[in-house]
Amino acid sequence: MSTFIHRALMGASLSTLLAAPAVAQSNYQDDEIIVTGSPLIRSIDEAITGVSVLTGDELQQRLASTIGETLKAEPGVSSTFFGAGASRPIIRGQGGDRVRVLTNGIGSIDASSASPDHAVAAETAQAERIEVLRGASLLRYGSSGSGGIVNVIDGRIPSEQLEDGFDGAARIGASSVDEGVEASGAFDFGLGNFVAHIDGSFKETQDYDIPGFAESAALRALEEAEEAEEEDGEAHEEEEEVFGTLENSATETTSFTGGLSYVGERGYLGFAVHKFDSNYGVPGGHEEEGGHEEGEEEEEEGEEHDEEEAVTIDLDQIRVDVNGALDLDGQLFSRIQFFGGFADYEHTEFEGPGEVGTIFANKGYEARLEAIQVERDNWNGAWGLQIRNRDFSAIGEEAFVPATETEQIGAYTFQEFDMGDIHLEGAARFEDSHIDSPETNIGRSFNLFSISAGGDIHLTESFRLGGTVYRTERAPTSEELFSDGPHLATGQFELGDIDLNEETATGAELALRYRDEQHFLTINAFYTDYDGYIFGQETGDEEDGLPVFQFVGEDASFKGFEVQGGAQLTRFKGFDISADALAEYVRSKGTSGDMPRIPPLSILAGLEADSDAFNFRAELDYLAEQNKVASFELPTDSSTQVNLFATWRPDFAERDISVRVSALNVFDVDVRQHTSFLKDEVPLPGRNLRVSVSTRF
Repeated sequence: MSTFIHRALMGASLSTLLAAPAVAQSNYQDDEIIVTGSPLIRSIDEAITGVSVLTGDELQQRLASTIGETLKAEPGVSSTFFGAGASRPIIRGQGGDRVRVLTNGIGSIDASSASPDHAVAAETAQAERIEVLRGASLLRYGSSGSGGIVNVIDGRIPSEQLEDGFDGAARIGASSVDEGVEASGAFDFGLGNFVAHIDGSFKETQDYDIPGFAESAALRALEEAEEAEEEDGEAHEEEEEVFGTLENSATETTSFTGGLSYVGERGYLGFAVHKFDSNYGVPGGHEEEGGHEEGEEEEEEGEEHDEEEAVTIDLDQIRVDVNGALDLDGQLFSRIQFFGGFADYEHTEFEGPGEVGTIFANKGYEARLEAIQVERDNWNGAWGLQIRNRDFSAIGEEAFVPATETEQIGAYTFQEFDMGDIHLEGAARFEDSHIDSPETNIGRSFNLFSISAGGDIHLTESFRLGGTVYRTERAPTSEELFSDGPHLATGQFELGDIDLNEETATGAELALRYRDEQHFLTINAFYTDYDGYIFGQETGDEEDGLPVFQFVGEDASFKGFEVQGGAQLTRFKGFDISADALAEYVRSKGTSGDMPRIPPLSILAGLEADSDAFNFRAELDYLAEQNKVASFELPTDSSTQVNLFATWRPDFAERDISVRVSALNVFDVDVRQHTSFLKDEVPLPGRNLRVSVSTRF
């Protein structure tokens, strides 16, 4: 505990240099504007498909070192959880290239979709808000968002003048489970028509504590059974099992950003430069397979050749963004807006101290130009053009995919029409995608067309019923086409298929919403039928000591629901007492059987007491057993966590100050994320006490 206090004090000393971004109020607002999805101005209450916004106090409570862990309590969201350093969102059972992670509307331009051990180059500590769109959200952002969109909005390019000419905030924090410290912050200040932005963040954690064994009970039982079958009278050396602390799970992350905008009466134009560095361990162990070559002399008699390597990753990204918008007085268009980003990304995987294994590099850019129509007779619309380029390479022992260059050019439109209580909307997108591999002299081209239509009706002042239908197409990725080699991080030998065709999804979503002053209820039900769904299927064979996974395209379906509700219960001694609950479920099957790594039924229930000075929340987080598994996949046991949150907003200072204390996994329960490749080797952290202090000025 003394080390924990020491690190907390270290974090406090850093607060003089760094500050946390300003965030909005945590109370849910029906008219809160969302900027992700459609280029047309729309509030949460007007969205047809599932959308959620994490901001304010709730964002501060859920804040984790990775985007996946920060969002996993949102409806329909789980995570890939590859330890404390890498975790990407899973939306309704979809991950990888089907879920786009954006920063201020432009892709993260990293290698996170290529492998779950690759961290997302997006800093949650700097987020003002995070928007999550579930369902077919690709029409604005491309086929890589066919499963959903996550947009991290951090205000690095100011778009409005400051009321007082200056704004800033500071946040420091510490955590007990990993002896972690963090500090982050942002400053905005006006210079005439110019607004400058500076932000920075730092986080360091040690190997985190776990409730028991690193390996799951199911995996330990399987290994014991295999050892019993192999016994032939010879003595077997007992392997020491990891217990109590997850080795090689430490992390260290820093980021710095500088931005400058010109803000005029009719629009703005600005740019930002961002530097992101992350060093983290990949837990779980990776065995170096193979014996000695014939005739090779062993260094020591009886020394075992196979050994576990402590794989660590050093990730660096430099990114430049340019955004702008201009209001027009034209007859056709009322506004044009531009979003652009370029990034130079590289991460090095070390298989021991100073021992370089593989270097992954990705240089890319993305630009989007949109024109908003002049609204006429309740008719509104927008048109857009988008271009993306990705130059990806991998050099070294884990180079399971050759260097490739991917270019996508898309054109899209959104149209909507209001007729009193009825709202109708439609969208269409055409995308031309090219993937070339200079090493193999092979290239593939795809012409993709996607369309969606939907609407909703206000049945009463409190009830809304809406729905959408869609047909989308997605091109296979370079990994799905060209992979041919060992992928040690996921423990697979991956084989691509150069003959894979585009993946076509046809589906529908139905939404029912009820809201009054004291209650709310949202029900989303969805069904998607895939023609040629692409995934890595385990074959049962082995190559280089690893199980072979072949990328295949087969018919599959995904169906499920999210139900979220809440109610104001009473008022007691100055506190508003409320309760809320969320249940979500996904079921997926293909022609070969159950799909791998599909999240189980989960239920999150909370009880909250809120006043001007204090907020208290207790919640129960239940994950059901997942026994509907793919071939060679182990089932995952159920688990129940209890989490406690407390926030104090003292009134003795003029500044907006919040002190937060959280106790996560109070009863130190062994929790496994079924959507993780490492779920049988890497449990979630054990009991964790987190403290933080934030202020705005």
